[in-house]
Amino acid sequence: MSTTAAARPVIPPERFAQRLERAAEVAAAAGLDALFIGVGSDLRYLAGYAAMPLERLTVLVVRPGHEPVLVVPRLERGAAEAGVRTPLEIATWDETDDPYALAASGAEAPRRVALSDTMLAMHVLRLQATLGRDVEYSLASAVLRDLRMVKDADEIALLRLAARAADRVVGQIATGRLVGRTEADVAREVRERLIAEGHDDAHFAIVGSGPNSASPHHEASDRVIGAGEPIVLDIGGTVGGYGSDITRTLWVTGGDPAAGPDERFRHLFAVLHGAQEAATRAVRPGIACAAIDTAARAPIEAEGYGEAFFHRTGHGIGLDGHEDPYIIGGNDLPLGAGMAFSVEPGIYLPGVYGARIEDIVVCGEDGPIVLNDAPRALYVVEG
Repeated sequence: MSTTAAARPVIPPERFAQRLERAAEVAAAAGLDALFIGVGSDLRYLAGYAAMPLERLTVLVVRPGHEPVLVVPRLERGAAEAGVRTPLEIATWDETDDPYALAASGAEAPRRVALSDTMLAMHVLRLQATLGRDVEYSLASAVLRDLRMVKDADEIALLRLAARAADRVVGQIATGRLVGRTEADVAREVRERLIAEGHDDAHFAIVGSGPNSASPHHEASDRVIGAGEPIVLDIGGTVGGYGSDITRTLWVTGGDPAAGPDERFRHLFAVLHGAQEAATRAVRPGIACAAIDTAARAPIEAEGYGEAFFHRTGHGIGLDGHEDPYIIGGNDLPLGAGMAFSVEPGIYLPGVYGARIEDIVVCGEDGPIVLNDAPRALYVVEG
């Protein structure tokens, strides 16, 4: 059943109100006088509003001890009223007004404020000019990171819906025709199938065939897929704002038994499969992110492929495709129940071929909860 037919969880209005309240509490604890949250995932997280990224200022002002205010252009008021998911004061400005003065008007001579990480520089500089040179500025992620990293049951349900829809697309691509088609054509089909399976957006479709499979972020090209080579298929999008991200590795034979994977690739993939399994198995509350990276990296290094695994093991996922926590060496942040992230080691031999396996995993109270269920073994397909 596609996610279009399945009932989607809905984040209730009171959850957004709780998030706003919690953000104000954490800001106060950090000694901040105000948070200025621009267009982007932080605004969607706190208010549910997917505002258009414009040169006109839209900003949510959160001040400890005060009601939050959403500042928007007057021509966007209708969109804001429809998009905001919890009762919220909306202050509008006309084309000849100074929106930065309006946003700063309630801050009451602030000493320390935080701005959302992805706020456009044009807005940052104008807010700074309005608030003054003596104000200390920092990133709002320092306040919001801990709130956003831990997903609630509804968020996890949306992540699971997205993951299972992506699983189905992997299966559909693996059983379809591949040989003789370009990577770009297969990528187009991936996007169409993600939407058909209930995704609101299909954000990416990496189709890396032959030597291109050794390029982790390969852009699908006009290269024609041939028999006797691998394909790294890395796809994803969003369902209800929450992301999917899955990678599986295929080997296409074109129906020729002699065109199956060579022994070097079979060994490489077996090492990778064991590493991905070990890293997933290590997930539990309290373990450092770096330790999960080590669990994936150690067996790959032991087999002499250490230099061929040159990216982090994973990234958090939620309203952003890449967000905290990052599963990487040196990150001593302990995992907590509800954190969602990818586990995606890869082995890449430039100019030859490569492979990657990726699942979205949630840290459960007792260990890993793997949201994807597509087989992780090498897909040897006729194509």
